[in-house]
Amino acid sequence: MKFPRFLVSIALVLAGLSAVAQSHAVSRTELDQQVITTVTTFNALNAANRDLAAKAAGVLVFPHVTKAGAGVAGEYGEGVLQVGGKTVDHYSIAAGSVGLTLGVANHSEIIMFMTREALDTFVASEGWSIGADAEVLVVKTGAHGEYDSMLDKKPILAFIFAEKGLMGDLSLVGTKISKMK
Repeated sequence: MKFPRFLVSIALVLAGLSAVAQSHAVSRTELDQQVITTVTTFNALNAANRDLAAKAAGVLVFPHVTKAGAGVAGEYGEGVLQVGGKTVDHYSIAAGSVGLTLGVANHSEIIMFMTREALDTFVASEGWSIGADAEVLVVKTGAHGEYDSMLDKKPILAFIFAEKGLMGDLSLVGTKISKMK
């Protein structure tokens, strides 16, 4: 029986992502240390970042999110939810896509819940999907490193930074975040 190339591509990407997920699986202690480093890096990128995080009801921090693909792509990372600067739970982030994708890349990701309602909706969900369960504003800095003054009026903000590797797609649509057991 011959398998179409498309199905073979999907199988290879899924096998690769499984290997990436297993190789990136770290202990909770190691993950907590990576989170501290990631938050420190994030705060150093822009003076406003620390203030935004202080206003947030909760902050998801994913130190390493790896995306890989060849036509079919997937991504995976592990992180924590912090409330009041303290870790309250551990989460994974995963996504898949089909399209013109080729390469492997890593990045860090911080998602801020600016309202208590947005945080409560996230925490109450079994598996939370960006685009389906919530609209998330991916934040980019302005010409002088300043954020739009309306930023803190948005319920959920996402920051993608520290990109490494060769892959042009860093969207969040279709991303699913789940509590780790």
